[in-house]
Amino acid sequence: MKTYLTLCFSLITLVAFAQTPPPPPPNAPASAPPQAAGALPNVPVPPPTTGMTPVAASPAAGAPAPGAPPAAASPSGSPAAGESSGVWGPRVMTGNFLIDNFRKGGPVMWPILIISIVALTVVIERVFWWTGRWFRRDPKRIEKVFTAIEVNDVTEASRLCRGSRDPVLRMMWNGLNHQHASLQGALQVAAGIEIKRAGRFLVVMDTLVTLAPLLGLLGTVTGLIRSFSFLGNEELAVQAVTGGIAEALIATACGLGIAIFSLIPFNFFTSRVSNLEFELQTAATNLEVMLQAQQRGEREGVAIESATPSSATRSSI
Repeated sequence: MKTYLTLCFSLITLVAFAQTPPPPPPNAPASAPPQAAGALPNVPVPPPTTGMTPVAASPAAGAPAPGAPPAAASPSGSPAAGESSGVWGPRVMTGNFLIDNFRKGGPVMWPILIISIVALTVVIERVFWWTGRWFRRDPKRIEKVFTAIEVNDVTEASRLCRGSRDPVLRMMWNGLNHQHASLQGALQVAAGIEIKRAGRFLVVMDTLVTLAPLLGLLGTVTGLIRSFSFLGNEELAVQAVTGGIAEALIATACGLGIAIFSLIPFNFFTSRVSNLEFELQTAATNLEVMLQAQQRGEREGVAIESATPSSATRSSI
């Protein structure tokens, strides 16, 4: 349940960060001022003629005639304002940094986006779990349990361990309840359950750390392949090559960024699991040694009592 809630929180965060309103275009035409009520519209007045027919000036080569609609841009021309040309054709620029660079990165950005969401979800879930585990620690109760065992009060030690959320106390409670059957086996099973719970999703993080740079490298290769495929066409060569190089660099940067973001928490969580394993092993060894010493002392006491003659036997002698 916590994993699904963390996944939903990550998706909402990414969507909210990406949904920034695009800035207004810099060359937006200013709206015409409203005309006063009753004012006549501006009608162009033709120049007076003096009997001579004016000769219209011929437009320059390539310049549009006055009043004519602007000609559509040719496929080989520069992209219009608000568009970016690349190997996948012109892209409409939204003004959002994340969305625009995601589109420039090519199709490899989709699997990179998926693994980034998974990485963020796993990191947040593990942070919550280890934070809760930190607050569940109870070293004072552990000391009380060992003190009770030293004074040969196993019942009190089991009572102190019962209902605790500390992994060490849970393992000790399992061992105290099964000491007559197999103390060592019960401790090993309980410790294995706690270690498996603490190492959850570490395999996923390890896979993401390895997979993210490989996807970035794949985006680099595909972007360069598409760039060099347009070198034969002189009209599209410059735009296609620059768009392909941008795609390659964006995919590589995103892959490396996800790997770096996942590597640091992965090493931290791995070290925490190792520390928990050491704590469990130390507590299990201490508990086993103390119980064995207690049982040995009980056997020696019984042997001494059996070897010592009773008062009735001494009186009869």
